[in-house]
Amino acid sequence: MTAADLPAVLRLERRLFPEDAWSEQMLRGELDDQPRTRHYVVAEDDGGAIIGYAGLAAAGGQADVQTIAVAPERQGQGVGAALLTELLDEAGRRGAEAVFLEVRADNDRARRLYERFGFHRVGLRRRYYQPSGVDAIVMRRLPDGRPPVGFGPEGGRDR
Repeated sequence: MTAADLPAVLRLERRLFPEDAWSEQMLRGELDDQPRTRHYVVAEDDGGAIIGYAGLAAAGGQADVQTIAVAPERQGQGVGAALLTELLDEAGRRGAEAVFLEVRADNDRARRLYERFGFHRVGLRRRYYQPSGVDAIVMRRLPDGRPPVGFGPEGGRDR
């Protein structure tokens, strides 16, 4: 992801997360730390339109998935899995011993994706997402070398 991608990313961010969307300033701050401690990527359709994006923070042997977002009409087509694969690959390149993330307790689809990739619940942050007050489930993945269940190397659909 580059600064040139921000208008499209912000449109998608506001569409997907109307109550707690990241601001342009927040995203620019994340991009400013690339490649030192951040790694942000976009997914594009065949016409070059941004249909998803994701970001990773990594330092001191630990990585955190900052965000993953996929356009609603493209969900369930492997885009989120491809983005997460890239983040986990980058965490590995950076020598991360563990990868953490928070996921909304009411986002079953995302939680299932993370579980397929070997993430396990390790905590709960009550009323983390504001202003909705939805809890965040904290998840962790330790490296084990296993591929995710139901996602082939050729980028196939979920089974």
